[in-house]
Amino acid sequence: MATTTPAGVGGGHAKHGGQDGGAPMTHRQIMEALSGLLLGMFVAILSSTIVSNALPEIISDLHGSQSSYTWVVTASLLAMTASTPLWGKLSDLFSKKLLVQIALIVYVAGSVVAGLSQNTGTLIACRAIQGIGVGGLSALAQIIMAAMISPRERGRYSGYLGATFAVATVGGPLLGGVITDTDWLGWRWCFYVGVPFAVIALIVLQKTLKLPVVKRDVKVDWLGAFFISASVTLLLVWVTLAGKNYDWISWQTYAMVGGSIVLGALFVLVESKASEPIIPLRLFRNKTITLSSAASLFVGVAMFSGTVFFSQYFQLARGKSPTMSGVMTIPMIAGLFLSSTISGQIITKTGRWKAWLVSGGVLLTAGLGLLGTMRYDTPYWHLAVYMALVGLGMGMMMQNLVLCTQNQVAPKDLGAASSVVTFFRSLGGAVGVSALGAVLGHRVTDYVKDGIAALGPQAAAAAAKSGGSGGGIPKLDAMPAPLRTVVESAYGHGVGDVFLYAAPCALLAFVLTLFIKEVALQGRPGAAAAAAGEKEAVKQGG
Repeated sequence: MATTTPAGVGGGHAKHGGQDGGAPMTHRQIMEALSGLLLGMFVAILSSTIVSNALPEIISDLHGSQSSYTWVVTASLLAMTASTPLWGKLSDLFSKKLLVQIALIVYVAGSVVAGLSQNTGTLIACRAIQGIGVGGLSALAQIIMAAMISPRERGRYSGYLGATFAVATVGGPLLGGVITDTDWLGWRWCFYVGVPFAVIALIVLQKTLKLPVVKRDVKVDWLGAFFISASVTLLLVWVTLAGKNYDWISWQTYAMVGGSIVLGALFVLVESKASEPIIPLRLFRNKTITLSSAASLFVGVAMFSGTVFFSQYFQLARGKSPTMSGVMTIPMIAGLFLSSTISGQIITKTGRWKAWLVSGGVLLTAGLGLLGTMRYDTPYWHLAVYMALVGLGMGMMMQNLVLCTQNQVAPKDLGAASSVVTFFRSLGGAVGVSALGAVLGHRVTDYVKDGIAALGPQAAAAAAKSGGSGGGIPKLDAMPAPLRTVVESAYGHGVGDVFLYAAPCALLAFVLTLFIKEVALQGRPGAAAAAAGEKEAVKQGG
């Protein structure tokens, strides 16, 4: 039983979107409706990126290790990953407007407490709460756009979403760096600064976002949500600890990987029997959704590895300040900004998207492969070119993988299908950051040991005294010159290795996009199609 609630009940006036199947929204109406949504999206991305350049300092102040560093990022990604399908399913059942406001409130709560953290454990827990909110904002932004705007027109507005993503991505590290470098503020303000934006977004959303609410009397699949979260968490814990706390081939590995597979199998079993599954398995009968989801998984690895490990490279391999670390990643963000906006505009005019998807895969693979050659003394202009290639590739792939999926599903599955693609991108990011963070920790330790051995016994004694070969994040300023060079070289080489491992993932994403069939973009927004479907169902029922 499904009923369309008048827009006033958490939705607004139907005339504002032509969501009743009438006249489509004007550009001005769409931009008004999107203003709060884009601001909310800005907050979500800002929270993910603002800590990137502050993290070396944060972890050092809280006496954390490389694992702590990785988990501050991974906890947010994991919570975002696990909650994304749930938010998507809820959006098919309840008011999208109310859900996006709840997501903002969850984000604000996590941010405020994160700023008060006294140890890495508390910080990691708060980042998980932030991740739940960010998961809602990321999934709902795509879903609400699909409800208001036809796929043919959506390329243009996806460009605005891409531009917002780019501004928040470049603004976040810069702002985080400035805040961290400012004595009277300090890194804790990295968590507080997004709160005013979130409050403004809440107010703007209340006034501008107007969508009809389709309510269905169904239960949310909480059991499915539990099993998918538990499966992913166990896998990430294994990746983080393997090779350090126990061997890669050990009983702990068999137990954790086996447990993750069993939990995943239970998730599939629960989803196959649930009346309203979080991830409807029938969606994967559609070849485009299956291929887009798999490609998004590998794009996630590449995307998040780029944003997370650059801050460590510039600060620990090149001795730059948090602020300069942000400035030096601008080529990547510029590439992302240009490709997402330009490709969006051209896709709207032509209705063709596959060439952009395939080209993005080529550029992303090439950029990551070239970054794999980086060392602590690589000329910056080389890095700038490589980063620009990565940014151009990401901008062409991220939005378009969601777009081609949304174009091929029934209106009632729009939320679930959109969040499935976002889910796999976040999953790739979470697994990638966790695995590559573990790789970085091991490689840096090995390179530091080799470098110290090459310097001789005196350097080894100095390293033991300054903690240079320990598991924590080093303070370069406190090190003698020869040892500092060893540590910088180790981080430069280690981060280069990380990108070298990420490149094959981008190559796999490229290969998968080759098999996605291009289907002409539809000219009808999701909400209009849903409303038409409801009317048709009523006619047939009558």
